[in-house]
Amino acid sequence: WKLGEYELHGQVLITSWVVLGIIFVLAFLGNRDLKPTPDGFQNFTEAVTEYIRDLARTQIGEEEYLNWVPFIGTIFLFIFVSNWSGALLPWRVIEIPNGELAAPTNDINTTVALALLTSTSYFYAGIKKKGLGYFKRYVSPAAFLLPIN
Repeated sequence: WKLGEYELHGQVLITSWVVLGIIFVLAFLGNRDLKPTPDGFQNFTEAVTEYIRDLARTQIGEEEYLNWVPFIGTIFLFIFVSNWSGALLPWRVIEIPNGELAAPTNDINTTVALALLTSTSYFYAGIKKKGLGYFKRYVSPAAFLLPIN
């Protein structure tokens, strides 16, 4: 697709919106009628939420993990559902004028966007916690190690 002088990967946009739709529908179905004692699909959504919360707690720590649960959960669910949609949905059966459909994570642009989001968040958290002194760890024990740190 062309948008002015830019070229968009329409196939990726279509499949990304399908993946986001799947996530939205599953979240809506699991959380539309919340009960104090979960049953049915609410059990599944609460198990997924607890898994993501525990993952964040073990990786980030008790003090700060709650602020990062929405970000980590969003990235985790998008990648998880994208990869499974590529494995389970017959995207290649659907023909479009410019190419074929595939899982969103099949495109390098999606992967780069997710990597940039994650790296930016990582540096933001480090600078917020330690200030500009955060970058000292990248030149320790010797400055020539900077490219591989």
